[in-house]
Amino acid sequence: MARTGDSARPVTVSPLDSVDFDLDRTSPVPLYYQLAQQLEAAVEHGILAPGNLLGNEVDLSVRLGLSRPTVRQAIQSLVDKGLLVRRRGVGTQVVHSQVKRPLELSSLYDDLESAGQGPTTRVLRNERVPAAPDVAAALGVAEGAEVTVLERLRCTHGHPVAFLCNYLPSALLELDTERLESTGLYRMMRSAGITLHSARQTVGARSATAEEAALLDEKEGAALLTMQRTAYDDTGRPVEYGTHVYRASRYAFDFQLLVRP
Repeated sequence: MARTGDSARPVTVSPLDSVDFDLDRTSPVPLYYQLAQQLEAAVEHGILAPGNLLGNEVDLSVRLGLSRPTVRQAIQSLVDKGLLVRRRGVGTQVVHSQVKRPLELSSLYDDLESAGQGPTTRVLRNERVPAAPDVAAALGVAEGAEVTVLERLRCTHGHPVAFLCNYLPSALLELDTERLESTGLYRMMRSAGITLHSARQTVGARSATAEEAALLDEKEGAALLTMQRTAYDDTGRPVEYGTHVYRASRYAFDFQLLVRP
């Protein structure tokens, strides 16, 4: 029991206390790399949120039974990736998680949600317009035919990740703005009985325009990833044409390459 007049020692709670580390000391994989991978997973799944301070490296090394250089190397590797930042007088802080998206026919909303990224959407435009030549060619309609255009800003943890522009045949389905802000476009298409089967997709990169930089909270000229996709249903009908831009600082495509037999 504390004596009268004693001051209670403050208990410091670190966000790292909620992370369950599982290090295999018998594995040939270096311990610093195992630690870095588990820290990165905690950031990607929102266990460590943007703004969280990681606390003292010494405390973490004691907790995990690792040397301080091992812990420092793990943290530095995530600093180099841009997931953490060292701030003088503040400590090591989580900046954001980079979204790693599999290169397959899936929606960004579904991929972010399955990764625990807490996606949100702001619909900037939802209207019917005459099809421009490139849109008409992609959707297989006459130039000038009526199509639906959607412009949306997709965010995770309150920070913008992508600006999405999609065109759909106007008779395909009703696109309610309120519902679009609470779920993904492909989910709405599936609910309407549209079965997505395949897509043609092109991935590229370019610099952000002033308008894109303002939307995505980047500097004008910052690197952006780009994607153009035409999706087809199970009858071979084109049902969606999208032109999207993503913040390269927070987004990456992840895919596996196989040797052709």
